[in-house]
Amino acid sequence: MILHHLTILNYKNIREADLRFADKLNCFVGLNGQGKTNVLDAIYLLSFTKSAYNAIDSLNITHEENMCMVQGDYRQADTLITCGLKRGQKKQFRRGKTDYKRMVDHIGVIPLVMVSPRDSGLIEDGSDERRRFMDMVISQRNKTYLEHLTVYNDLLKQRNALLKKYADAPLFPWEMAEVYEAQMIPLAQYIYHERTAFIEQFIPIFQDLHKAICGGNETVSLQYISQLQDRDLAEAYQRTRERDLILGWTSQGIHKDDIQMLLGSYSLKQVASQGQQKTYLLAMKLAQALYLSQFPQASQFPQAKQSLPTDDMQAMPNTCKPILLLDDIFDKLDSTRVERIVELVNSDRFGQIFITDTDRQHLTDILQPNPEAIIFHVENGVIQ
Repeated sequence: MILHHLTILNYKNIREADLRFADKLNCFVGLNGQGKTNVLDAIYLLSFTKSAYNAIDSLNITHEENMCMVQGDYRQADTLITCGLKRGQKKQFRRGKTDYKRMVDHIGVIPLVMVSPRDSGLIEDGSDERRRFMDMVISQRNKTYLEHLTVYNDLLKQRNALLKKYADAPLFPWEMAEVYEAQMIPLAQYIYHERTAFIEQFIPIFQDLHKAICGGNETVSLQYISQLQDRDLAEAYQRTRERDLILGWTSQGIHKDDIQMLLGSYSLKQVASQGQQKTYLLAMKLAQALYLSQFPQASQFPQAKQSLPTDDMQAMPNTCKPILLLDDIFDKLDSTRVERIVELVNSDRFGQIFITDTDRQHLTDILQPNPEAIIFHVENGVIQ
């Protein structure tokens, strides 16, 4: 996937920008708080229909302005992707001349992976962040997964609302809960199967990249943890009904899944230094890009695609390397690891890349084997 041309109007602190990009490397240099990350966030918006940082769309409009617009011209998508927002109105998202009726239908059309300091939440925060990581990767190449996940989450909210509504009632309408459960069980089984297959395929890619960055001096792994590994969900719902009623929420299901992140045989969070954690996260996100590059765009799937054996992934037609956004990735890394990362991202394993940094020397090192690469200077939202 190649983004040729990006137009920004009133997005955060960028009042106006008209940018044309190199096919491989594009670098944004400037002091902190000048707008480098906002450029990357605008590119992220065109892939996921929302900002990576602000869940409330109106917060992305430049102060004292009434509207914003971001538009990207992509080679492989062969069309314009446009996002427009006016205060007090519904967001408009368009592919070519056609508006999307559902934002979810756009996910996977422009494959993208973003690496940023916020990735530390994968280690420091709760299981929600790690499930979100799995869901974001799988949803970009499997639209049926995203549909099933959306429906499951809606049913989960309804079951939880029922538990809270009747928490103090003398009788609980369990027949209503059974209606939700009967619909949730096959969805949960599908999601569990897809997550299991993803982790199995993802681990060797992740370990290979981690070895390339740290020189093979550390052993890393991931372990998928799910209640569905050792129990029947229908029986679990029945067994925990009274507890769920007391808690006011559903304690059983794939919404409790997690990923255990391991350095050696120990928890990464407990034993890793800041540099080791940063290396681990970088390897995970770069592995996400390589994993997605083995599949066609989600928009090319006429119907659901099941997980493929690792050997078959190499033979997939019309595969698409996702755009890679690298936001301030060099902090807390020693010079050797920086050098290895630069070598990796410069290879043909990765597609178009956008990098931000405050240190011009890092970008100069990256640009050496890429004479066609472009450096943009960002100051107070002005990009040159």
